[in-house]
Parts: sequence; C-alpha cells; structure tokens
Amino acid sequence: MNIRNVIKRPIVTEKAAILKEKNNKYTFVVDKDANKFQIKQAVETLFKVKVESVHTSNYLGKSKKMGIHSGYRSDWKKAIIKLAAGQEIQMVDEA
Repeated sequence: MNIRNVIKRPIVTEKAAILKEKNNKYTFVVDKDANKFQIKQAVETLFKVKVESVHTSNYLGKSKKMGIHSGYRSDWKKAIIKLAAGQEIQMVDEA
C-alpha cells in the first residue's frame, strides 16, 4: 500500500480539537485496509514526527433516504495518533 493513500484527511471537530490541545492526539480518516503499523509509518514519513501510539476504530456506513431515492454512506476507519512530547503537526485550522 502506498503511504500517501493511507491517510485520507484530518477530522476537524470540537472533540478532535480538545484531544489535540490536552493530550497531543491527532485524528484522521484512514484507509479501511490499513493497519496500525502502516498508519504509524505514514504519519512519521509524511509529517516528520515521532508517533507514540495509534488507536483505530471502524465505522459502518448508514443507509440514507432523500425523497424516494435511497443511498448508502460508505464504511470508514478513524485513527487517533498520539505524538511524542514536544512534537506537533502543522495543520491549517478552520475558522
């Protein structure tokens, strides 16, 4: 698996911001097939930081309806990455 395909995007929510400020943890949407070792390697390579731990969660998609049309949101995987003390990832914060 290509390292650039492992991390899809950061999650920018209030809960993610609190984790970042208090515990130095960053939250990302990652590829469903990526394991913890691949996620750790991708973050360390792309952002040039030292990763202490990786926690992952799998989420099932939901079926949604809009009028008579029905669809399905895709399944996804979330990774919470804890960085070593003094390490930081520079991301553009949303206003």
